[in-house]
Amino acid sequence: MKLDVLYFAWLRERIGLGQECVETNAETVSDLVEELRAREDRYDLAFSDLASVRVAVDQELTSFDAPLSDAREVAFFPPMTGG
Repeated sequence: MKLDVLYFAWLRERIGLGQECVETNAETVSDLVEELRAREDRYDLAFSDLASVRVAVDQELTSFDAPLSDAREVAFFPPMTGG
């Protein structure tokens, strides 16, 4: 399946892309992250601490265990802070 993957804030800076189209067989967000981490060191670095990363599937905040079966877009971003 093809997914649009979006990266925000320091994830975008570490990976060097704001968005890309990814061909994947991942069943969950976690599977997708593992595929991305295996690509290159820059992805591995960006996803090295998942406690500092939030994810949305089709613009809905979700967990890394979320299924990707009907997804079109996955977005990764740091936790939001108030203020």
